[in-house]
Amino acid sequence: MAITLGGLTLPQGLVWSDEFAWSPLAQATEYSLTGALIVEQATKQAGRPITLIGGRTWAWLTRAEAATLKALLNAGDEMTLTLHDSRTFTVLPAGDDPLAVAPLPRVRDSGLADAGDDDWLVLESLKLIEV
Repeated sequence: MAITLGGLTLPQGLVWSDEFAWSPLAQATEYSLTGALIVEQATKQAGRPITLIGGRTWAWLTRAEAATLKALLNAGDEMTLTLHDSRTFTVLPAGDDPLAVAPLPRVRDSGLADAGDDDWLVLESLKLIEV
């Protein structure tokens, strides 16, 4: 099954890098004047980071697909993320720059080529946050 975000199919090779680095439990501790430990805890209702990372050998997309993905993220709307295993999450773009792509060098007979919509890019990371 393909990974999709807001109806857009993403490269198959993406991996959720911080899947197990988040805890739904929020906890604050302090000491009372008598020295007793006071622990407050609750379950977080949202905010789980979902960072999908790619790589130069397995997560490519065309320049046109990258532009479509960037426009989708720039809209700032809630989107549905569906992973390979059919899990779904409602997400927003995380931070000011949620998309990191890098060009694959391409050389033609006349030297370095200008980027075209069908040129391949590497999707290095896509940062989302569950809402």
